[in-house]
Amino acid sequence: MPRYRLTIEYDGIGFHGWQIQAGLPTVQAALETALFAITGDPTPVTGSGRTDTGVHALGQVAHLDTRRDWTPDRLMGALNAHLRPQPISVLRVEQTHPQFHARFDARRRRYRYRILNRRAPPALATGRLWHRPQPLAADLMHAAAQALVGRHDFTSFRAAECQAKSPLRTLDLIHVHRQGEEILIDLAARSFLHHQVRNIVGTLVPIGQRLRPVAHMAEVLAARNRVAAGQTAPPDGLYLVDIAYEERT
Repeated sequence: MPRYRLTIEYDGIGFHGWQIQAGLPTVQAALETALFAITGDPTPVTGSGRTDTGVHALGQVAHLDTRRDWTPDRLMGALNAHLRPQPISVLRVEQTHPQFHARFDARRRRYRYRILNRRAPPALATGRLWHRPQPLAADLMHAAAQALVGRHDFTSFRAAECQAKSPLRTLDLIHVHRQGEEILIDLAARSFLHHQVRNIVGTLVPIGQRLRPVAHMAEVLAARNRVAAGQTAPPDGLYLVDIAYEERT
């Protein structure tokens, strides 16, 4: 059977994350329902990883197998037609190597977190960023975050319900900068622990408010204790930006 690779964009508002959950709307369930309407066959869709309730994606990647050969453009058009009016868009469909795996072949996942840093609340972007009215120093947040780059035990930033076998992860980069009224936090790694990004952001905010010193981030990392870190930032501002793969020959 041919295998197809999908690049997907979605608004996480209204979805209980990516993964199918009985009786709850999820992105994976919406895609599989659309595929059943198109093909008449139950067609599993395998994503590059889970996103939590309320988290958005600009470039989620998934793969699927079908009994029928489709041109990529026709499959993309059919999927988007059957997904309407849900806030999910299939941006690209490619026929790929039969052994390609959206999750296990991923070499880097990139996330962005958006903080609206102004006194007035958002009128148009509610649910799509975290509003923090207190002034934030992006330069201090960036300096503090560099303590996390490299391979570390990220227990302090791991959710209690995280199912990963090891808290060791390698953070390739983290960059914090201001763009107008927004603070943007970009992170890249091969994989992340459950809530790792949101817990990092929640720990950076008090540093940006000058309530904690820049050295606080290194201290939290060394503590290997979730209690040492800050709050879990809300899912509203988190975006899965893209997934990088080492292309097969």
